[in-house]
Amino acid sequence: MNFASNLFNSHSKEDGDFFLGITKILGFKPKSLAIYKKAFLHRSANQKDEKGHPMNYERLEFLGDSMLGTIISKYLYDEVPDGDEGYLTKMRSKIVSRKHLNELGKDLNLIQFVQSRIPKTHFGDNIHGNVFEALVGAIYLDRGYNYCEKFIHQRVIDPYVDIEQLEGRVISYKSLVIEWCQKQKKSFDFNVYEDSGNDALKHFAVKLSIDDNVIAKARATSKKKAEEIASKRAFFALQDKMNRS
Repeated sequence: MNFASNLFNSHSKEDGDFFLGITKILGFKPKSLAIYKKAFLHRSANQKDEKGHPMNYERLEFLGDSMLGTIISKYLYDEVPDGDEGYLTKMRSKIVSRKHLNELGKDLNLIQFVQSRIPKTHFGDNIHGNVFEALVGAIYLDRGYNYCEKFIHQRVIDPYVDIEQLEGRVISYKSLVIEWCQKQKKSFDFNVYEDSGNDALKHFAVKLSIDDNVIAKARATSKKKAEEIASKRAFFALQDKMNRS
């Protein structure tokens, strides 16, 4: 066995498994495996390239986010010729919402490839959407726009995007409640305060009042989550009134 064979075999198990796994997800063979490996490298791995730059998936995530938005925008532009700017923007937001991206990442089991010093059980849901966007960025760098567009159509648009269903999907109950209050000329207030209690993590509580009446309360690990949960509860409490408006 020559030197080249020894060198190949010394890396074949780890790289081979990754190559097979990522090829199955992509639907085509990657040219540069290194780009895809970076798409799953968490910052906790604390790795740097030969120039000393931090090496993790975050820059690819930024690129993938842009590519995803561009390709979805083009799809909606073609698919809904009578949609105005506001409609198209709202529909795009529904397709690329953080919740939807997290679901996509979970469906593809992308977390299996993540390299990190943090146990995978300690990650929040957003890791799934983050690496999905990083994967899209890697595809663009490795194969270009056409392959990126094809992947997004096969993995996002064709199996998940239904225009009529999306039109009825709520992506932000807070926005829905605020819009209704403004339309009905009702005052509203999100009274947020820290409420950690005996919890190890900091928690925030919120009281949502409409016309000085407390409509809903909620508690979560961030102000944004607490406000959204309270808004969702308010929406269902006021659903009949809101639907008649």
